[in-house]
Amino acid sequence: MALDSPSGALNSLGFDKRPEDTRVVVAMSGGVDSSVVAAMLAEEGYDVVGVTLQLYDHGAALAKKGACCAGRDIHDARRVAETMGFPHYVLDYENVFRDAVIDEFADSYLAGATPVPCIRCNERVKFKDLLGTARDLDADCMATGHYIQRKTGPSGAELHMAADPARDQSYFLFSTTSEQLDYLRFPLGHLASKAETRALAARYGLPVADKPDSQDICFVPNGNYAAVIEKLRPGAADPGKIVDMDGNILGEHRGVIHYTIGQRRGLGIGGLEDPLYVVKLDPDARRVIVGPKEALSTRIVPVREINWLGDAPFDSRADWPLEVKIRSTRPPREAVIRPVSATEAEVELLTAEEGVSPGQACVFYAPDGGRVFGGGWIHKG
Repeated sequence: MALDSPSGALNSLGFDKRPEDTRVVVAMSGGVDSSVVAAMLAEEGYDVVGVTLQLYDHGAALAKKGACCAGRDIHDARRVAETMGFPHYVLDYENVFRDAVIDEFADSYLAGATPVPCIRCNERVKFKDLLGTARDLDADCMATGHYIQRKTGPSGAELHMAADPARDQSYFLFSTTSEQLDYLRFPLGHLASKAETRALAARYGLPVADKPDSQDICFVPNGNYAAVIEKLRPGAADPGKIVDMDGNILGEHRGVIHYTIGQRRGLGIGGLEDPLYVVKLDPDARRVIVGPKEALSTRIVPVREINWLGDAPFDSRADWPLEVKIRSTRPPREAVIRPVSATEAEVELLTAEEGVSPGQACVFYAPDGGRVFGGGWIHKG
């Protein structure tokens, strides 16, 4: 509930002033989540400014549904702002997005990694350039529709998993720095389910109340990564050999970019007694290496570019007994994290995991699964 006047108590965003004296920039994707955040804060009386980023070619975007940054979504965000009566701006971040996210995505795939561009977008665009824009607009904070919780601890702002485990987005936000966390707000993180969000959208009369969730990476139509890579890097889909772990040729492949670590189907090498899985990609030699399922098991994971959100310095201890997620779809697992430097570590999984892939994130959690302690990027070692 909004406060009528400063009284030593904090408003719902944590400031000791009236909502109408508190400016908040809301990052609006055009989806139901960020729209509800903007509407909720506007109804509480905050000085809301909606901002939507145009991240790639608008003409192509108009022909694509179900992506977070398409032209249709820009239109939907504008309609929400009109409905709730607050200003809305569209910022052209196309060049920034291409340089900071899309090019690395393509190069990582060509190097045999499995990148997560949504994390890089949060890290390098939304929580960097857009956050800077929010400061330029004299906003007290920036709010997003992410399902994650920001809590105040003894040492300052902390990142915690969402109340609804099925909606938790902490894996994609591990690289949020402590400084950024001081400025960010996540008003949906405490909700028990997505149904609550949609109910709020209906109550506010938002035109996006029944809009489906986006499923794809915004610049990858229908999840077809290979087609995007081929367009960005002509010649990237050159064919090569499928070989076993001893180097024996088992067949031909249609380009390394069509394969991922752990893949079993679509290898085109049937007739073998036991199933084989992709265990390694060698783009330089244009080889896809396959092996038995047990060859996918990994216990030691090298991690770099670590963003640490603990209270004590990361390298102040020899090891940290925490839990980690090595893919967004997997639950946290027990691990011991051994710092090599302030930004590098060796992660030992207490139980081996299959399909650990360079380019994925390794995110650190408290043993009780609540607090997020940051994380880093898995590399080949």
